[in-house]
Amino acid sequence: MPESMLRRAATAAERRQDAWLAAGLFVAAMISTALGSVSGIYNDAQPDLVWGLLYSFAMTAPLAFRRLYPMTALIVVSVVFFVGVSARIPELYVGNVALFVGMYTVGSWVADRRRAALVRILLIVAMFVWLMITIFQSAASSEGGLSKEGPFSPFAAFAMIQFLVNVAFFGGAYLFGERAYTGATERAALEERTAELERERERTAAQAVALDRVRIARELHDVVAHHVSAMGVQAGAARTVLDRDPDAARTALTGVESSARQALTELRQLLETLRTPETEAPGGSTVRLDALPDLVAHANENGLPTTLSVVGAPVPTPELVQVNLYRIAQEALTNARRHGGPGATADVRLRYANDAVELEVSNEGRAPISGRAGLGLVGMRERATSSGGALEARARPRGGFLVRVRVPLSQAVPA
Repeated sequence: MPESMLRRAATAAERRQDAWLAAGLFVAAMISTALGSVSGIYNDAQPDLVWGLLYSFAMTAPLAFRRLYPMTALIVVSVVFFVGVSARIPELYVGNVALFVGMYTVGSWVADRRRAALVRILLIVAMFVWLMITIFQSAASSEGGLSKEGPFSPFAAFAMIQFLVNVAFFGGAYLFGERAYTGATERAALEERTAELERERERTAAQAVALDRVRIARELHDVVAHHVSAMGVQAGAARTVLDRDPDAARTALTGVESSARQALTELRQLLETLRTPETEAPGGSTVRLDALPDLVAHANENGLPTTLSVVGAPVPTPELVQVNLYRIAQEALTNARRHGGPGATADVRLRYANDAVELEVSNEGRAPISGRAGLGLVGMRERATSSGGALEARARPRGGFLVRVRVPLSQAVPA
């Protein structure tokens, strides 16, 4: 598998940083080689500075591509370091830095963690074997040979120092690379989670707008059904008395005109809400529970004698609950006028308790002819459910129909 497939691609800025790092280490390696040659670091004849220049370039140039090809860069740097030390090139410090950076890069950039671990472990083992061989060869070639002074002889102390320094060196490079990869993974997961939450927020906002529009559509149904029903009753009354009582017909037609104007006003308000997504659905409506007397008066004016009674002291009620209860009462009175037949009457009762509010609309007259729930009942039930309450809608044993909704205030949806 190509190395470029094991991780995300390095950005242009990261590649520029690597190029500057390689250039800086190359200059530092040349200076270190020159100073090491002057100081006689190996105490013997040392290679020409031209070889030192080639060594410095070969050691640092792969780091310019360390994010693109991290394992290749590490292997090249390791081989060059081994050749340079074996050839006694007078540069020891920048080479160690380049080796540390290469090992760190493999740990922090290679996504295939098995390959990253295998390459580094094999390199560490090879370096420690080479180190032990070098130490024993140096001790054997010294004037006194291997010291026999026991486990804490100068040779043992020197070997222990070399061992501990290399453990800290390679262990640090390994652990820092692992920690960098873990941190990058956690940041990527956090960024993905943040993006997911942002997408979820956008979806939630879109769903909220859609639900607001569905609620407004239900209100459109309620407004149209209520006022058109009233207009139909008034128009029928006007037609009946047109020949024998023109004044009564004129009064009925005036009611039709008033209902039409009121319906148009409410429809205009709702349509303005639809055109303005920022407008909250409940706040865009003008109906509340305190408008029930006007609703009852309108029902009385349109041929449905209706009474209103309020039981208990009003308690704070969320706006959404108030809008939904008003619309339920409006739909129930519309159904009573439409299906109750001649002589139908209605009674609206609003009850307040400490933990709930209850609305009851009952009418005397015929029960609905169809036993199947219409859109009006479906809409009332949805409104009750959206407010956290329950709706009861049934025919009364002695005639008429009963609609009762109870909303626990502790479960009511806040405005």
